[in-house]
Amino acid sequence: MLKHQRRMWATILVIGDLIVTNLAFLLAYFIRFNLKIIPVTKGVPDISQYFKLLPFISIILLITFYFRKLYQPPREKSRIDDLFSIFVAATLATVITWGFTLYYRTYYQYRPGATPLEYSRLVIAIFLALDITLVYGFRMLMRHLLEEARRRGLYIKKVLIAGAGDLGRLIVDRIIYHSELGFKVIGFLDDDPARLHSDYKGIRVTGKISDFPRLIKQQRVDQLFIALPLRAHKKMLELIKVANREGIDVRLIPDLLQYIAIKAGVEELDGIPIINLTAIPLEGWKVLAKRLLDVVVVTIGLLLTLPLFPFIALAVKLSSPGPVFYKQDRMGLDGKPFMIYKFRSMFVNAEQKTGPVWAKQDDPRRTRVGKFLRRISLDELPQLFNILKGEMSLVGPRPERPQFVSEFKEKMPQYMLRHKVKSGMTGWAQINGWRGNTSLEKRIEYDLYYIENWSLAFDLKILWLTLWNGLTQKNAY
Repeated sequence: MLKHQRRMWATILVIGDLIVTNLAFLLAYFIRFNLKIIPVTKGVPDISQYFKLLPFISIILLITFYFRKLYQPPREKSRIDDLFSIFVAATLATVITWGFTLYYRTYYQYRPGATPLEYSRLVIAIFLALDITLVYGFRMLMRHLLEEARRRGLYIKKVLIAGAGDLGRLIVDRIIYHSELGFKVIGFLDDDPARLHSDYKGIRVTGKISDFPRLIKQQRVDQLFIALPLRAHKKMLELIKVANREGIDVRLIPDLLQYIAIKAGVEELDGIPIINLTAIPLEGWKVLAKRLLDVVVVTIGLLLTLPLFPFIALAVKLSSPGPVFYKQDRMGLDGKPFMIYKFRSMFVNAEQKTGPVWAKQDDPRRTRVGKFLRRISLDELPQLFNILKGEMSLVGPRPERPQFVSEFKEKMPQYMLRHKVKSGMTGWAQINGWRGNTSLEKRIEYDLYYIENWSLAFDLKILWLTLWNGLTQKNAY
């Protein structure tokens, strides 16, 4: 049902966006060439050539809206956030369309007997303003209608939650946050005497598990959410039996929160539901998209930075005896080791006496040139070749040495979840200051947040913040 509601909402928005976008485009043509607010000096072009653009701009707009997550149900976020997202997505779609018209016009004019195509920049600008206004207005209207329907009690599903513990309360929090789903929690069921007749956020424990058949008729329950501990297996079966008999929808929430570090996903094996406790959004075509971003950006980066390599190499060589490049084992995707490359910033055999240790401020193992290279992260430029080889990504958790990984995973079992994605040159933890000899717990927290919420837009944001903050990084020593 939840998926059905989301699909219905997305379908309504897609259809509405297509209608208002096409309307905005035709209105832009009418305003420019019929109202003639600004004099038309080159004649009025045939509207048919503008019709040719409609399918293209419609598809591009839907794609950009999808990546801006504008087809998700309306959560409790401000209307300003909605307007900003629509503005960014519509502007990007319009810029892409304008670029396409330039290419299409150049290509078309070389065809034998073809009439040159001209697209008014003013029409494109008017379209952008109209599209943002109409799309935003349509979405605000849909949100208003939905909220009004909820206030009138339409499309409301009455929910009873079996289990008033932490898991049941978490479900209440999520239902309140996702008001667009139309759920109304009417009470808890719980056999714990200490919880009987207590309440959470105004929702009372209205009875015991055995009271479920009576409450179905009294409260006209539509759905039952079972949030009981695993040890209450028999009670779950009894609740499901009663719910099936009365035609009540059942949702079972597994009591596995203590084992879930990143978002869980439900999969299917020949009709058997399976809960994946380590599901991540980075899979399928998204892996290819991330890889494509890496290759494009790294290629540009190498073209810009390769001229620096001879000068850095010479400085490293003159600063102390030894090789220019430094190679070291690091642990990457799925815990597989790889050899990372850097410009050498320490004296040769710097860890011969101490063994593997963290770098620290004013580290005596660094050369003078190495101190400078680390401060502005130039020592990491050779990792661009690690990315081209597919061993790393531009954005991801920073790779650690196997010796440290063995130590950390014993202290923190969640640590190995960082290796569900490729390691990166920069990451969410790093741009927030959690780099080098800093809190391991904080780094894991930020790394897992990145993995859970991955998107191409998130990667671009991290890359932009890395450049915006400059090459100088806090705790880079």
